[in-house]
Amino acid sequence: MKHEPIISTVEQVPFADLYVSPLNPRTVFSPEGIEALAENIRQLGLIQNLGGLRDADGRTGIVFGGRRLRALALLQDDPRFATVPVRIAPDQDTAETWAASENHQREQPNAADEIREYGKMAARGVAVPSIAVAFGVTEAHVYRRLKLASLPAPVLDALKSGQITLSNAAAFTISEDEAHSLEVLDRIKGEGYSDHSIRQMLKPDAVRHTDRRAVFVGLDAYKVAGGRITADLFADQSFVEDVALLDDLFAAKLAEAVEGFTAEGWKWAETIPGSYIGYHEIEDRKLDRIYPQEGALSEEQAARYDELAELSEAGALDDAGEAELAALQSVLDGGFSEDQKALAGIIVYVDSRGDLKTADGLVTREDRAAAIEAGFLRASAHLADAAEAPKSPISAALKDDLGRVATGARQHAILRDPDLLLDLLAYQLSHGLQWRKPFGLGVEDVPNWPTTEAEGYDLDARLVGSRPRDMMGKDLAKSFRAFRQKGQDHGRGELIRCLAALFRGGDEHLAALIDKETQPSIREVWTPTASNFFGRVGGAYLNDLWRDLLDLSEEHPTATSFAKLKKGEKAAKLDALFSDADLRSALGVTETQAARIDAWLPEGMK
Repeated sequence: MKHEPIISTVEQVPFADLYVSPLNPRTVFSPEGIEALAENIRQLGLIQNLGGLRDADGRTGIVFGGRRLRALALLQDDPRFATVPVRIAPDQDTAETWAASENHQREQPNAADEIREYGKMAARGVAVPSIAVAFGVTEAHVYRRLKLASLPAPVLDALKSGQITLSNAAAFTISEDEAHSLEVLDRIKGEGYSDHSIRQMLKPDAVRHTDRRAVFVGLDAYKVAGGRITADLFADQSFVEDVALLDDLFAAKLAEAVEGFTAEGWKWAETIPGSYIGYHEIEDRKLDRIYPQEGALSEEQAARYDELAELSEAGALDDAGEAELAALQSVLDGGFSEDQKALAGIIVYVDSRGDLKTADGLVTREDRAAAIEAGFLRASAHLADAAEAPKSPISAALKDDLGRVATGARQHAILRDPDLLLDLLAYQLSHGLQWRKPFGLGVEDVPNWPTTEAEGYDLDARLVGSRPRDMMGKDLAKSFRAFRQKGQDHGRGELIRCLAALFRGGDEHLAALIDKETQPSIREVWTPTASNFFGRVGGAYLNDLWRDLLDLSEEHPTATSFAKLKKGEKAAKLDALFSDADLRSALGVTETQAARIDAWLPEGMK
């Protein structure tokens, strides 16, 4: 069957007469990509014409070239783009065919080919901004691709053939050993390994920058000492290469800390290599523990403490009040006297987060008698020298079994008191008990607070309270009694608060069920503002959002005046649209538009 050629003409059409046709298949755009394309057109001109269909009003709807049209909208300060070359379709059927064909024939460049092309241009001395303009992409995109351009050729070949993913290839950028990289590549091609696993294969001996030793020493100090760091551009992490040097610096800084504690009057100070002190650490070394001498508050201070504590529990205490409460708590907690320090020591360690921690008030066997005489310890049959006691006929394994039986008996008994169990759970979740926690439960933080400015975020105060205070060295029995004396309502409130803060959803089916029951609403707690959202996206995005929310065409005066604003002014204007009733009234916002504004959420947040 012979097809007749399509007869069309290319005309110079005023930009103001152009709009995106409903036939145009592309509806989702990256604001940053549109801005990059606009700069490409500004510098290189419009290389490819747009295609459109003239409507009954004499305007032209663009059926292919929607991205170019949006980019041209950003260039209307340049008279070169006041008119645009458009291939005009002779009829509706042709326009529909063009739209479908343009979308179907569009082929994204293979990532490996794109990486190699960027690399060739950079090798010829072409600057990154020029590469970005030539390809109509952002400079950040070019920098990421150029990082990959230095990968061994077999890695890029594997990427092009689909044997590894782009993120897999990115993992190889941390390696400087090509031979080892190729060994790892042979192992993982086509096997679906995760990026994390590939990084571990490439750097089996390296330490991440989040390792407690690296955090404690500090990366700057490590680098000053001559340490090497490999950055992973794609995973926002770094690797410490000289582990032996890091260990030396870690040990030296710990030793310095020990010297500081002995200078404070402690009889001795030692370090342990681990990230926590288990109960066995003190028990195996047959150490006793003395506690700081409690302070006393005056009648006036005690009344003020109760007042501040009540406000703090309700989440209604400001920073000054929290500082005052902490000062009173410090007085109440007391401290070790010089006489106590002269008979006791301290164990120093670094926890999993890289923070320096201590277990203090520890008395050795040699100092027990003096500590008893001074009244810091009570005499006990257990204080007799172990060497004088006869060897126990009970083996360690039998002792362990008997301990398990005793634990079972305790569990059997406490099962009869559900209220006590719930109080204990509330107490553990709301206090930092470390290894002395009554339940064999572990918890982890579930982030619920933005990393930047939290303006416009009105979360329930019970979810944004301070972390449980450190209970190291505190009398837990005394503390728990005080906790229970506040009543069941307080205990249940703490339990509910902590459980809510730990909630993360579960799998998609369970999360959907919980959402159906609780009906969460993001806009109930979050409102987009200039600082928390609008100022963090591109100007073209703001233009589109302004028009969409107010049902404006591109040529509407309210839309064109908004588009001429600086980005900061646009962000402030949208901020006001979401919060200022007077502005809505001035703009004539309808009830439907107001409902749309009040329910609006960014893509991916719904």
